[in-house]
Amino acid sequence: MNQSRGSRSDLEAGGSRSGDLDGESSSSPFYIARTKDASVDRLKRWRQAALVLNASRRFRYTLDLKKEEEKQHTLRKIRAHAQAIRAAYLFKEAADQQVNGIVVPKPSPTGDFPIGQEELVPVTRDHNFAALQQYGGVTGLGDLLKTNLDKGIHEDDADLLKRKSAFGSNTYPRKKARSFWRFLWEAWQDLTLIILMVAAVASLALGIKTEGIEEGWYDGGSIAFAVLLVIVVTAVSDYRQSLQFQNLNEEKRNIHLEVIRGGRRVEVSIYDLVVGDVVPLNIGDQVPADGILITGHSLAIDESSMTGESKIVRKDSKNPFLMSGCKVADGNGSMLVTSVGTNTEWGMLMASISEDTGEETPLQVRLNGVATFIGIVGLTVALLVLIVLLVRYFTGHTKNANGSPQFKAGKTKFGDAIDGAIKIVTIAVTIVVVAVPEGLPLAVTLTLAYSMRKMMADKALVRRLSACETMGSATTICSDKTGTLTLNQMAVVEAFTGGRKIVLSDDKPDLSPMLSSLLIEGIALNTNGSVYMPETGGDIEVSGSPTEKAILQLGIKLGMNFDAIRSESSLLHVFPFNSEKKRGGAAVKLPNSEVHIHWKGAAEIVLACCTKYLDPNDNLVAMDDEKSKIFRKSIEDMAARSLRCVAIAYRPHELEDVPTDGQLSEWALPDDDLVLLAIVGIKDPCRPGVGDAVRLCQKAGVKVRMVTGDNLHTAKAIAMECGILAPDSDATQPTLIEGTAFRELSDKQREDCAEKISVMGRSSPNDKLLLVQALRRRGHVVAVTGDGTNDAPALHEADIGLAMGIQGTEVAKESSDIIILDDNFASVVKVVRWGRSVYANIQKFIQFQLTVNVAALIINVVAAISSGDVPLNAVQLLWVNLIMDTLGALALATEPPTDHLMDRPPVGRREPLITNIMWRNLLVQAFYQVTVLLVLNFRGISILKLHGSNANTVKNTLIFNTFVLCQIFNEFNARKPDEFNIFKGITKNYLFIGIVTVTLVLQIIIVEFLGKFTKTKPLTWNLWLISAVIAFISWPLAVLGKLIPVPETPLFKYFTRMIPGRRNSPEGSQ
Repeated sequence: MNQSRGSRSDLEAGGSRSGDLDGESSSSPFYIARTKDASVDRLKRWRQAALVLNASRRFRYTLDLKKEEEKQHTLRKIRAHAQAIRAAYLFKEAADQQVNGIVVPKPSPTGDFPIGQEELVPVTRDHNFAALQQYGGVTGLGDLLKTNLDKGIHEDDADLLKRKSAFGSNTYPRKKARSFWRFLWEAWQDLTLIILMVAAVASLALGIKTEGIEEGWYDGGSIAFAVLLVIVVTAVSDYRQSLQFQNLNEEKRNIHLEVIRGGRRVEVSIYDLVVGDVVPLNIGDQVPADGILITGHSLAIDESSMTGESKIVRKDSKNPFLMSGCKVADGNGSMLVTSVGTNTEWGMLMASISEDTGEETPLQVRLNGVATFIGIVGLTVALLVLIVLLVRYFTGHTKNANGSPQFKAGKTKFGDAIDGAIKIVTIAVTIVVVAVPEGLPLAVTLTLAYSMRKMMADKALVRRLSACETMGSATTICSDKTGTLTLNQMAVVEAFTGGRKIVLSDDKPDLSPMLSSLLIEGIALNTNGSVYMPETGGDIEVSGSPTEKAILQLGIKLGMNFDAIRSESSLLHVFPFNSEKKRGGAAVKLPNSEVHIHWKGAAEIVLACCTKYLDPNDNLVAMDDEKSKIFRKSIEDMAARSLRCVAIAYRPHELEDVPTDGQLSEWALPDDDLVLLAIVGIKDPCRPGVGDAVRLCQKAGVKVRMVTGDNLHTAKAIAMECGILAPDSDATQPTLIEGTAFRELSDKQREDCAEKISVMGRSSPNDKLLLVQALRRRGHVVAVTGDGTNDAPALHEADIGLAMGIQGTEVAKESSDIIILDDNFASVVKVVRWGRSVYANIQKFIQFQLTVNVAALIINVVAAISSGDVPLNAVQLLWVNLIMDTLGALALATEPPTDHLMDRPPVGRREPLITNIMWRNLLVQAFYQVTVLLVLNFRGISILKLHGSNANTVKNTLIFNTFVLCQIFNEFNARKPDEFNIFKGITKNYLFIGIVTVTLVLQIIIVEFLGKFTKTKPLTWNLWLISAVIAFISWPLAVLGKLIPVPETPLFKYFTRMIPGRRNSPEGSQ
């Protein structure tokens, strides 16, 4: 038996990797490897190639190309309009200034505030600097809005309510979601169902005319009712799906941010922001509303989302206007909110464009190819059946139950002849309904909607549908260390200062007065974190990044009074920390007019800039080679024990050499000739369970690589702790490599090296991008985690970008495909399981649906050609279609993931959707069903010893009943295509049990009580037993079938070798 663990013939086995990174070079329209950056022409190609019966339903969750074009046009129009208004206002302002100065309306009191919305909105919208000056600048506006610019507004609900009623809330009107009736209307649009309804009406009219209303309405009425049932069930299923997507989209839009209220930083939803709020801004944040800059250091804003121009705009006291929806590209600062919701340009923009959340996924596109291929076969078969039945009918070969011909030329009434022809057309059209698997591509959406909802519980928010399934193909995960593999709960546990090591405890460290004073000064002034000391006493609250918090906690231990130090000194200029330079600095003017420049950052980088250090007696000592070696050794010792090393240094600076205000923003802070104060070791423990998660990935054929900004020694120690590096592994280059060494390699060398890398230390975001590109060129499907603004290019370039929900910036989140809400690596592994589950569930559904298709088509075709009649009539086929399409998809597409999914290699992008294992399973079942049912069709009456006028109807009822029961039993087989125990985990899937039970109960009702509609007769208990036994045999048969070995080469490749012209067919791309 060819089913060993990890075998390439395994159902979801991957192994093969595509060198075609974007799918553009593939000749099949149904192969797009990456839909997230596919061209519009590429997307149009597969739509045009697909065989579709109901376009509005089939393309509902794909990107609406027409709407997308309209949206872009509207955006351009609104942006141009806003810029024209602003330009016109500036022109008018200049003219007014020349004539008689500007007249600004005085603030008119509105309710509780001395300024109204009408005066506030134009200030920021029109960038009206003169009006801002008239109101007293940002300080004057703060007074008018009753805001303390340092401590923010009060946090009580009454004040928030007043602000919302005076200035509005930070929401914008959204277009109404589609109602249930819209889904019902779209379900009607199916061409085959329309034809069936027309046929039903015609049949109804003819039936009533010939047989009277008592008996004549059954034929047409039963088809009409069956069609209506299909439409209603389809609409209900689609509507439920849309509600799930709606809830997920709400979650995506709900950004959380920090505001300063009552002197402390609190996290609020963007919807709860009010006018007068003070918002701290850091690199990567989204500007949440329109406002005025209060203070800023090197603050640069990317306004491309508003202006359409990718130009970075510097913000300072001369250009203080901030627009909602823009991103902080560099620096930090704080802003006063002046307009929210639709009073901002962003709010107007959002209110005027409809958000189209549609997006096709690679699997959806491929399934359209499969559906098209099957549909063409089905249409051909239906056409063949139609011709055969019509020819047999009009040549008198179709007989009644008593053996007389149904049509006699010149004798049969015209109405009867038309009625007979309508019945034949109805059967042919119903075969098309069954044969064209409209629900197949939509099953992807169903399983994705289910998976996305469940992934929320597993702390993963899916922003892009395609990422959910692509994660199943991931062959490598490039993970950050801090916060993802570690807990991000940092604490300074030791320091190396004055040439000696100090182990820190809860007590105040024993440091010399000058060293202690300089450390407190550097910690309090060179930070973008904050310390809140409640006036009533209680615990001190420290906010900022985990590293900042750890260092601020050290300052508190040293006796730092954060607010006092910051109020006594003035910040002259700030060089914000960034991941390229790996250090941040601040120039401060002290109360005695001295200027100190404080630096902190990666220990070895800051140490290289130091020429002196303070000894334990506060003496300045020159940093010679020997001393430098001692400090470097201390860094290596700390790093070997998994400690993150940060150096704190300073240098005095002459006040006369500080640039004037105009040039201050361009000042490059001196970073040479520094005095080393301390090297601190920060402990960040590994997350519990991360080792198990890494081992699970490795077992599943997914290589985990650590990419960190920390030094190589710390990275190596953590990697060994997590299991990324084995204790006995070769911990040398290129297994361990520094970012600088990697970026200096040529493209070819980088590709070779990338394969072997397990840990990259001291990496910049650009090194991460280079690694992703090198791995993708080698054919890997790459998942990458990121949290910083500079990680955005790597997150976008990767096949799956995973942003961190807690530490991640808004820029990183917007560039990502999935947001990991708890920043935990174990959640990343859960996403891999869900990705594989999506693929596996779709394959289960394909196997189930194709078995029904093949069996139903062959039975009806053979019966039609040989006897001129079909055992499965239109109403019965519509019921089978309902079981197969809607109920089958619900039952199989919502199977939860199992550990078995992680026992096999990743799903190959070019692996066939219909694997050899699936072909074997479906052919075994279809062959069995066709054989048994055809025997019953041709020899059933004699085998079962049926007598009387109803013998043929009873035989056809038995065939219909057996066929449906076979599908119910086969649904269990489809759950585990490559496992012997098909009942494993079934008790956890209540939906599956519920659907199978409902299907069985409805089948009993249809056969026993709805005979007039379905042309069936109630069956005796022994005939029910025969049906059940025939259906039950499919279980042991499935077990025997799984013992048949299958070749490793996909089946379709044999055909493409024999028939060169088939190479570009839809299924050929599968």
